[in-house]
Formats: sequence, C-alpha cells, structure tokens
Amino acid sequence: MFDAVEGAGLAELHLRYDRASGLRAMIAIHNTHLGPALGGCRCIYYHSENDALNDVARLARSMSYKAALAGLPQGGGKAVIMLPAPRSQATVDRTALYRGFGDFVDSLGGHYITAIDSGTELEDLTVVAERTRYVVGTARDGFDPSPATAQGLLVAIRTAVQRQFKSASLAEIRVAIQGVGHVGKTLARLLHHEGTYLLISDNNNLRAQAVAQETGGEVIAPEAIYGVNCDLFAPCGLGGILNAATIARLRCKVVAGCANNQLQSDEDAERLAARGILYAPDYVINAGGLILVSMAYHGRSEEVPARVNAIALTLEEIFERAARQGVTTVAVADQMAVERLSGEVMINAHCG
Repeated sequence: MFDAVEGAGLAELHLRYDRASGLRAMIAIHNTHLGPALGGCRCIYYHSENDALNDVARLARSMSYKAALAGLPQGGGKAVIMLPAPRSQATVDRTALYRGFGDFVDSLGGHYITAIDSGTELEDLTVVAERTRYVVGTARDGFDPSPATAQGLLVAIRTAVQRQFKSASLAEIRVAIQGVGHVGKTLARLLHHEGTYLLISDNNNLRAQAVAQETGGEVIAPEAIYGVNCDLFAPCGLGGILNAATIARLRCKVVAGCANNQLQSDEDAERLAARGILYAPDYVINAGGLILVSMAYHGRSEEVPARVNAIALTLEEIFERAARQGVTTVAVADQMAVERLSGEVMINAHCG
C-alpha cells in the first residue's frame, strides 16, 4: 500500500468499509495546494484491492495535474467504489451504497469534492447529495461533465491535427474511436459534424453499431482497433491500453483521447515518440469536464467555454516545448504541472 502511495506522490489516502451497505471505497487526495481536491468516483469491479489502490492513486495524480494545467482553483483527488464480482452485482443496493459513500465524502469536511466517473451515474450522485454538499454533477443540478469533456477533446484534436498535418480541417482525416460511452459517443457526433470519417469500436457491439449508424462510421472489432489504418487514434474507454505491444500495432500519426492514464508505463511516451506519433497527454485534453464541474461548484459557469477553448493554448505550448527540448510531450506536461504542486503524505483508515 505504501509503495503505491509514495509512487503516486499522494498527500492522503482514505479507506472506508461499511458493513450495512457493503461499501468498500477509497478516496485518494494527491495535492490541495491550489484548492480542495475535486475528482470523480469510479464504481467498477476490481480483481484485487491492489488494483483498486493503484487505479485511484494514479487517477488522483492525473487530476492534480489536470487541474493545475487548466488553471483551476482545485487540487486533485479521486474515489473508487469496489463492486463485487459481476455475478453478484445484481444484489447490490445502489442507493444504500451511495448513501454510504456520501457519508464517507462528508466525513472529509470538504477536503475532497466528488463528481461523476466510470460506473457512477448522475442519479447516483443525487443520492450522494442527500448526505453531503461536497458533490457536483447530479441529476438535479444538471452539470453533466461529458459534453464539456468531448468539446475540449475536439479543440485538442483540431490543435494536434494542425500540428501534425499542417491543416485545421477535420474533414480530411480518419479517426478511430475506442469506446463510445458518454464522452466517446458525444465526440463521435462532434467529429461527424466536422465531416470526419469515423472508425468505431466498443466492447458493447450494439452500442458501437448504434453510434456508427448515427455518424456514418464503420464498426471495428475491439481486438482490431489498434491496427486499423487511421490518422488519429482516440482512446475513450478505460486506461492502461497503450503499451509496447499495442503501440507497435498503431497505424496512426496522432493519439488524442479522453481515457485517463492511457499509458501503461512512463516508457510508453518514448515508444510513441520513437514511432513519430504525436501524443496529446490525456490529463491535458480531457480537462473539459473538470473545468465544468469546478466552475459550476464555484458559481462561475459562464467561464466554462473560454476555459475549455484555452486547452488548445496549453497543448500548443506543450508541443512546442517538447519539440524544442527534444523530450516527450508527457515529460513537458508533467514538468509544467509539478512546478505548481507540493504536499506531504497522510493515510487514514476507518471501518464501520
């Protein structure tokens, strides 16, 4: 446990087990130098507690970097709720689960603010809001971060395409989207409006077919998506999908997607660069949703469009500095974020 905490540079790790609801959850806070930690709650099945710990630790660090590079008054944090094995999930009382999670969030006194993430729905956060005010993006407030994330991603894709192909037109490229959930589906619609030819892949074949039919795209089998011929590959599912094996299969010139923690290891940024593939760091370009919920929480929603569009300026600076220094875009983005952050480690555990 302590290795994961140290490796991610966490400031705090909080654990909660609640017998009554079956809640098993972790909240990781990476840094609060710029403000209280803000980050989503991921609710999925993990094969082990170590998998959950490693996921929440890496995600919390990404949220810190994301907030810092987006110029937000927030620190970085993340939560995970560990669901039981799939065969047992039908017996889970989601209302009780999220009430317990709301109590967990509230116990931190505003040090961490929760929001939506994979496996959590706006309706779940409405339940959380019954137990704590440290939540944003519920079915009642209407602040769904997915459209803002997709809009920021479109801005970033246009910037990366301009850099790599010397053209701002998205009508002349082929984009492969891996994962068409909330954000991926919205991105597909935005790109379709731009005239982009889409290659759609999702573990849910019916969902992939529906999005492809709506956007005039082509369905690609999940196992074939890495080797498909395209100009830009957009990972929009879960993270850790870019590694030595998958990078070797890529037939694109740009990688730009909304999935968190796309690189399986730090060396994978070097592998992409060695192949001449321009990588737009995920925590830079998927910041639209964080921008929305942060500004909504602070009552400054009118600033969202300009802040989302400013992702392009940050990305241009990263590309320029990486080229000038002869390093990866990830190294530059990390450097820019770390300059603004500092912290110490605290661990807190509670069982109920």
